[in-house]
Amino acid sequence: MTFQPKKLLVTGGAGFIGSNFIHYWQKHHPDHFIVNLDVMTYAGNLQNLAGLPHLSQYLFVEGDIRNGHLVEQLLRGHHIDTIVHFAAESHVDRSIAHPDVFVQTNVIGTYTLLEAARKVWLDEKKWTAADCRFHHISTDEVYGSLGLDDPAFTEVSQYQPNSPYSASKAGSDHLVRAYHHTFGLPTTLSNCSNNFGPRQHPEKLIPTIIRHCMQWSPIPVYGDGNNVRDWLYVEDHCEAIERILYQGVIGQAYNVGGKNEWSNLDLVELICNIFDRLHPQSKGYDSLISFVKDRPGHDYRYAINPEKISTELGWSVTHHFEDQLKNMILICLEEVDAI
Repeated sequence: MTFQPKKLLVTGGAGFIGSNFIHYWQKHHPDHFIVNLDVMTYAGNLQNLAGLPHLSQYLFVEGDIRNGHLVEQLLRGHHIDTIVHFAAESHVDRSIAHPDVFVQTNVIGTYTLLEAARKVWLDEKKWTAADCRFHHISTDEVYGSLGLDDPAFTEVSQYQPNSPYSASKAGSDHLVRAYHHTFGLPTTLSNCSNNFGPRQHPEKLIPTIIRHCMQWSPIPVYGDGNNVRDWLYVEDHCEAIERILYQGVIGQAYNVGGKNEWSNLDLVELICNIFDRLHPQSKGYDSLISFVKDRPGHDYRYAINPEKISTELGWSVTHHFEDQLKNMILICLEEVDAI
């Protein structure tokens, strides 16, 4: 039996992945109603929601997921049957500088959402467990770091978070699982690899590389640049979440990855090569590469094995990595030409 979401509460929907999800959902499900709850920290940008095609089916609420009273009001007042929980502090460097904020948002915030859902959906008997769903978006970083020849993370890999960010996300994952097993809350969970695509915050790696190429300024590369990440186009991720909502098994976790591993240095050189083709200069863009001091506790490699979601739910990536990078760069170049 498949679940049929109709009225969604999307947390963190003004951020990168959340806003892409809202655009994706309105495109494919124009009759569904979405409430977007976002506290509008540095990562939130209402421009990310510009151009939504069905504004009558969309409501933005500026508010904090730690405000349980507000969350309960939204669940009751809009008859929400589905929570898609993106809201999180998410940059490792920021978590090293300010770990308290990450614990508050990622752990306490997730707990508050779970409690509100349990109270409204289950305790007040507004819904049966078959009629509602809480989906939590997490990260591959909760699993820790892999060696170069280690197999990719699966859903049964041991949690070994190494930064305040990943530790706070691991805590929120455990809470989601506990609320299902203890209270019967109908939850699903997904752990994704590194996302990229439109609307991404400029501090992230790929936007940073593109920006420095555009500005012809040194491209900072941590350490020796050999750290490896698995890259996933954000719309592929949105489609994976859709599959999980409709077909995922309550209480289960699904790993969502691109099977697309690149070292940081190879990625920088790839983007430089694309710039060389699209916007050549007197010197190659790789001359901008500048190695900087590595960050504390920098995990060596992440890699996701998506076999479970592929086999059980029929999901796979459909976007070509280098094509999407090229499209992102072309958009940036066109915006500069238009000025």
